[in-house]
Amino acid sequence: MRVLPPALLTALVASACSSAPPPSPPPPAPAASSAPLPASAATSASTPAPEGPPVAAVKETRDEYFGKEILDPYRWMETDSPEFSAWMKGQSDHTRKVLDAIEVQAWLRARVRELDNAGARVANVQRRGGKTFALEAEPGRDNYKLYVREGLSADKRLLVDPEALSKNGAHVSIDYYTPSNDAKYVAYGLSQGGSEMSSIHVLETATGKELPDVIDRARYANVSWLDGKSFLYKRDRKLPPDAPATERFTKARVHLHVLGQDPEKDEPLFGSGLSPEITVPDDAFPLPYAPASSPYAFVSLEHGVQPEMSLYYAPKKSLQGVKTPWKKLVDPKDEITGFEVHGDDLFLVSHHGASRSKVLRTSLKKPDVAKAAEVVPASEAVVSWIGAAKDALYVRKLDGGIGRLFRVPFDKGKPEPVDVGAEGSVRGFVVEESIPGALVRLDAWTAAPRMLAFDPVKKSAEVTPIIPPSSVVFKDIVATETKAKSADGTLVPLSIIHGKDLPRDGKNPTYLNGYGSYGSVYEPSFEPMNLAWLERGGIVAVCHVRGGGEYGEDWHRAGKLATKPNTIADFVACAEHLVAEKWTSPAHLAGQGTSAGGIMIGGAIVRRPDLFGAAVIRVGMVNALRFEQIPIGPFNTGEFGTVTTKEGFDMLLAIDAYHAVESGKKYPAVLLTTGITDPRVSPWQMAKMAAKLQAVRGENPILLRVDYGSGHGIGSTKTQREEELADVFSFLTWRIGRK
Repeated sequence: MRVLPPALLTALVASACSSAPPPSPPPPAPAASSAPLPASAATSASTPAPEGPPVAAVKETRDEYFGKEILDPYRWMETDSPEFSAWMKGQSDHTRKVLDAIEVQAWLRARVRELDNAGARVANVQRRGGKTFALEAEPGRDNYKLYVREGLSADKRLLVDPEALSKNGAHVSIDYYTPSNDAKYVAYGLSQGGSEMSSIHVLETATGKELPDVIDRARYANVSWLDGKSFLYKRDRKLPPDAPATERFTKARVHLHVLGQDPEKDEPLFGSGLSPEITVPDDAFPLPYAPASSPYAFVSLEHGVQPEMSLYYAPKKSLQGVKTPWKKLVDPKDEITGFEVHGDDLFLVSHHGASRSKVLRTSLKKPDVAKAAEVVPASEAVVSWIGAAKDALYVRKLDGGIGRLFRVPFDKGKPEPVDVGAEGSVRGFVVEESIPGALVRLDAWTAAPRMLAFDPVKKSAEVTPIIPPSSVVFKDIVATETKAKSADGTLVPLSIIHGKDLPRDGKNPTYLNGYGSYGSVYEPSFEPMNLAWLERGGIVAVCHVRGGGEYGEDWHRAGKLATKPNTIADFVACAEHLVAEKWTSPAHLAGQGTSAGGIMIGGAIVRRPDLFGAAVIRVGMVNALRFEQIPIGPFNTGEFGTVTTKEGFDMLLAIDAYHAVESGKKYPAVLLTTGITDPRVSPWQMAKMAAKLQAVRGENPILLRVDYGSGHGIGSTKTQREEELADVFSFLTWRIGRK
């Protein structure tokens, strides 16, 4: 399905306790730890007592919004300065001393690393020209490498090793890749230090030879090959070094690159200011797509983070720079959130009059969205993804958060359930327009993923070697699915992963996670590193708050803009449910939110500090009133609101945890994490929140963890993820472990 997931613009939806992609299939026995368990590891850790963190200077800034005065004591942190750098370094050093002094920390670091390296991690599988490509991080290796197989079962061959490209201590990561339709070439994006500031590179698949073509300013370039020698891509404009951060990703354009050509001579085809007949808002992302089986090229215009797109098309043979005759197919009012092409057929995912979405079809010879035929009608399940293979349209639906796959024959047949012959949730699937069938990825909370190949002729699926086996098995670990009643009576799904015979005595250390923005769904996924927490009597729980997409667009809209406080209320309700049902108690309960999930966890601890013994805020949005000042801020106003209107200001103030911190209140212990190159949630968001909480001078520690070699988490190495998770588990063991 051709649509940019909002998470690419904004936030990383982490797995239950890690930002790493989920890994691989289970063999017969659980991994044993080679590291001895300290006597106190199953209970609480010893309390470290180093000197306190550096105190932040108070430099009061006064703002007035629609007659209301807002005081901001740490606004100065939003501008880089030697004073801010020194304060951040002091905070980082203090946090390191505290965490390293926790007795169980060394054991947890060893155990987490052992579990992470028990199997390979595989992500972003693609098929082109009879070949299978995948990103894989092998056991003992620190980053994802790009491999290719001649088919599904052949041995893999290395194409790109970013570890070999790292220089001066700054690691390089592969952000994305796209093989050409004949698989002769691969275009891929590389960035340093988790910055996501990609440059496009091109190699020859057969030899691995690097071509001279290198294109910078290619963040989320969405490369789409036109033929064997040229491709379309999105490129950010060139700005002077002193340009405002909020302009960094605005006014992007689609360009055409011919191999061997100077990228600075690449013609823009679509974008801001190119055509008097097409208005492209500054905050819109134009994303190209040129399917091999179609004579047309497409550009989907993503309006900030709103799910509804605009869609344009033009004959491939008419692509002539600014003279390209683009025609509009879809407008945001049509409520189309994704599309796919097969020959002259255009398939559209729509939530117009269908909160959980439906699939429509119209002909590109005479397109008419208003009269498009219904191919997959709306139902209780949420249509989340579509893809066109050679034989049929494949459709993934979410039924209560569990993914199921359906096949829709192109001859106007009805949707048929795809039986893959194995249990699990369909997390994703891979199709290629010249190959029948689909590769299907199955995931679960308690079992490692598998990649199966579905054959539409045999109507069966076989396990492939694409995701290698792992030695980690969650023995006697189960998942309980229940619901918590929120403040307004809404029932909120709650997933609880725990030991099968865990006592319900209210003393189990419990790590409650959530997200709840952009319609993103927190789906079942396997994280082997969580075993380091679970095997010692801990609980991992996931609250599927409103603002996500578990029940379609209505669920999303019930947690965005003016209804965003529902996201916080739902998380509090899940926490209360865990306490009421004696899974845990406030002294043993911690909450976590990542990125936009910072609104959720930040809001929860300032509203109900008595409900949590600890909290973890990872690269989180906590100062909503100032979110528009970060590079991606302008793209997010459709989700959270804007301070330029009275209504928007009121909405943002209601979810701003930073401004809700009050002197005299007793807040739980809080660990805040940030990456210094974070392009999505600027590090000063975490810094200001840490300073404000520390200024309250409560009895519980407030720690700011700074990673000077990472960003938002995308592009982080395995070692970085392992070390962060070990720090989180150590902090939680210290603060909420059994006493």
